[in-house]
Amino acid sequence: MNSLFINHKAPSEISISCFGEVLWDCFANDKRLGGAPLNVCLRLNSLGINAKMLSAIGDDTLGHELLDIIKSRNMNTDFIAINSDKKTSTVEVTLDDNGSASYEIVADTAWDNIALIPALVAQVKSTDIFVFGSLVARSPVSLNTLKQLIDVAQFKVFDVNLRKPHYQLETLIQFMETADFIKLNDDELYEIAHAMGSKFNSLEQNIEFIAEKTNSPYICVTKGSHGALLKINDKNYYNSGFLINVVDTVGAGDAFLGSLIYQLCNTTNAQYAVNFACAVGAMVASNHGATPELSLADIEQFMNPA
Repeated sequence: MNSLFINHKAPSEISISCFGEVLWDCFANDKRLGGAPLNVCLRLNSLGINAKMLSAIGDDTLGHELLDIIKSRNMNTDFIAINSDKKTSTVEVTLDDNGSASYEIVADTAWDNIALIPALVAQVKSTDIFVFGSLVARSPVSLNTLKQLIDVAQFKVFDVNLRKPHYQLETLIQFMETADFIKLNDDELYEIAHAMGSKFNSLEQNIEFIAEKTNSPYICVTKGSHGALLKINDKNYYNSGFLINVVDTVGAGDAFLGSLIYQLCNTTNAQYAVNFACAVGAMVASNHGATPELSLADIEQFMNPA
């Protein structure tokens, strides 16, 4: 079977490792599973791809509750370590009148201290795709583990996820230079490109600037309600978004990325892949929380309501 990412494998045969934060998104009245790589991992699993999460929780009530919910979603938790010295991560989420989220992220949590152990190295070596983000690089322990795992990964997907003050430009550039696929939103693209010396104003020019600087064959930029642009080598694929009523934007970009990876493993039709991913991102933004359960039939119905 041919696809844009992995040749000669059906999606059910592809294995993916996602590395980084697992946490609770705490809203005014409730809490929901969160963490960008966990959101991506859950979405991949819901679509039928074998994705495993590499992270850590505290040996506390919040941590064990988090594990129980992940297991209830039929996702493997073998590589989520329990750290008795650190707390399970929580993030205070504030929504504005448009449903756009801002975050207050507690420092020095369990996922900031993901130890490098042989089992993690073996897991990443054995999988087809390694997905990681930028937030987990804020602490020395997890950053060191991440760098070692990148060195053994076969195909690397870097999800840029800027949360001030939790990132350094030098580290972001290093990750982009080693990644096979880079995903950003439009604000992140402009911030990083201009910091790297870009004098351009258009989205396309700055994507091309990043592509030339990093030599990455795949770059995707999301544009909120205005859809996304996917660049594969020298060709661009556009989607202008779907008209929805936004409930909250938490996890919409993560759902987009998980769905895009799924389709790029499943098809050679890049335009359909970005259309599908934009649809899933819109559906998540029209629900509360980052990981509402959506079936393939739900997604197809949303894309083709007639």
